[in-house]
Amino acid sequence: MPRLPLFTRHLDTYLRIREVADWPAAWNGLQVENSGVVTKVGAAVDACEAVIGEAVERGIDLLLVHHGLFWSGVQPVVGAAYRKMRTALAGNLAIYSAHLPLDVHPVLGNNALLAKALGFKRCAPFFHERGHPVGLRAAVGLSLDDLVQRLKHAVAGPVHVCPGGPPRVAKVGIVTGGAGAEVAKAAAEGVDTFITGEGPHWSYTLAEELGVNLLYAGHYATETFGVKALAAHVSKKFHVPWEFIDHPTGL
Repeated sequence: MPRLPLFTRHLDTYLRIREVADWPAAWNGLQVENSGVVTKVGAAVDACEAVIGEAVERGIDLLLVHHGLFWSGVQPVVGAAYRKMRTALAGNLAIYSAHLPLDVHPVLGNNALLAKALGFKRCAPFFHERGHPVGLRAAVGLSLDDLVQRLKHAVAGPVHVCPGGPPRVAKVGIVTGGAGAEVAKAAAEGVDTFITGEGPHWSYTLAEELGVNLLYAGHYATETFGVKALAAHVSKKFHVPWEFIDHPTGL
């Protein structure tokens, strides 16, 4: 059976873990190690208690996640933090997290795969954050209604629409996750339609005032693409099975 260090070295290099700047609490890379052997890989959006428990029950010994264990910052290992760590260690579960390195990956990234699902064949870098572009933009010729239908199909779920911009879409920006609060920054980069996962209440009215269509397709739903693709990638490379653990938040 392949050893855990083979996975982590490959993932660190393939995702450019040490090169892609991120928020300090992301702690990209291996967050919890196991005994060293990997027999089954799991993929999930969040390293939450429910997901970790299900991963152990399924016999997974390497869990790949987008949001890791330490988003709340440094804290005592008590309560849920203790229970998650105890379950992972007792279940021999390694946990590997990739946040912005997975968002921005040109092949397996959340943005790239959502753009592909929308039928956008040529995309350019968009929305600089932390010293590098974290989104993609595309020139299209679609009605807003057509784009919304494509997006609903891509995320297999509802899309909340702020029709603040033109009914005929020409310049689309994509930043998966929770970038709705940055609609002004997206508009300043010249897009007429901004696709993201979620945003605060005021982002809707701000989009109207800026003359931009703002499409909220779900924070969770827009970030399932990358972890699934990453798990499939390592499954093929190292010849181990993989499973997706679905734990939607509805947000």
